[in-house]
Amino acid sequence: MNLKDKIAEYPNFPKKGILFRDFSPILKDPSALSEIADEFSKYFHTKDIDVFAGIESRGFILACILAARYKKGMMMIRKAGKLPGKTVKLSYTIEYGKDTIEIQKDSIEKGQKVLICDDLLATGGTAKAAAKLIEKVGGKITGFAFIIELTDLNGIKGISNYNCKSLVKY
Repeated sequence: MNLKDKIAEYPNFPKKGILFRDFSPILKDPSALSEIADEFSKYFHTKDIDVFAGIESRGFILACILAARYKKGMMMIRKAGKLPGKTVKLSYTIEYGKDTIEIQKDSIEKGQKVLICDDLLATGGTAKAAAKLIEKVGGKITGFAFIIELTDLNGIKGISNYNCKSLVKY
């Protein structure tokens, strides 16, 4: 199966000049979801992962798929103000300003091996910040799993010191 054939394209979304690559059609196809899990299972070994971290919000989906396949837990990396309880935050620079992400303080134990998941790697700013946040609380980054990578934006450069896997590259 060619996952690229399942990705929809929306020109000029969310603004003029951007071609939005949408993996939502994959979610309707159980065999495509299984293929995604199979492909990442070939690349990341179960012994190297204690927990999957999904970046809000589409990364939650991939992290849940992989957590179920690997029989591991999943935690969420969210935008500030979205999580209850004690949280740890990290602010970072994005294309047009600043953003802040957070995790629940008790979502990772010191030394746990974490695979960070997201649907898309673009400029890499959020992925890099997610790694810093997890490391800040004592987690060890196993790597990154992306369904789509936009290679022209060179987001991989900011996280090249980690083990990264993208299934579809544009």
